Amino acid sequence: MRHNRTINHLGRTYSHRAALLSNMATSLIKHKRIFTTLAKAKELRKYVEPLITKSKEDTTHSRRLVFAELHDKYAVTELFQEVAQKVGDRPGGYTRIIKTGNRLGDNAETCFIELVDYNELMAKEGKKAATKTRRSRRGGSGAAKTGAPAAEAVVKEEAPVAEEVVAEAPVAEVATEVEELPVVEETPAANAEA
Repeated sequence: MRHNRTINHLGRTYSHRAALLSNMATSLIKHKRIFTTLAKAKELRKYVEPLITKSKEDTTHSRRLVFAELHDKYAVTELFQEVAQKVGDRPGGYTRIIKTGNRLGDNAETCFIELVDYNELMAKEGKKAATKTRRSRRGGSGAAKTGAPAAEAVVKEEAPVAEEVVAEAPVAEVATEVEELPVVEETPAANAEA
């Protein structure tokens, strides 16, 4: 049983595992996306994200700490100059793992691991999704912030939504048939009785 065994050794000795993660981290920093197995990607994420966090502070000490892990001066330079600039305001979560299915030979789960800020397609999709937010129709949150009654908050929030729906909805012509009812003519005698 694997009670409290948190480290995946990846079937390697300590030195082999350290070299593997160092080389994969270097490749990830240089190429921004690498293709690997899911188990290696999960371990690489634990290894590379603290290095990226250290790169946010560009000091000699942090450069030496990162170089001790990566052993590649070009990767360290790129990490501190380019990558750290892009992730400067991000509080964590610098990598993304995208599963790609199983490998044919040994049926291992494969994936891409990439730096989040370098995938332009995902960034564009994320911005589009963020602009179309759905607001509550009850107005509880809007009324509490503005101090206005809840009924006014509902009217303020629903009005733009209704305009968008009208603008986006295609106009369809509906043909309605009017039934002709028999016309009953009133006689002057009926009017006199009433």
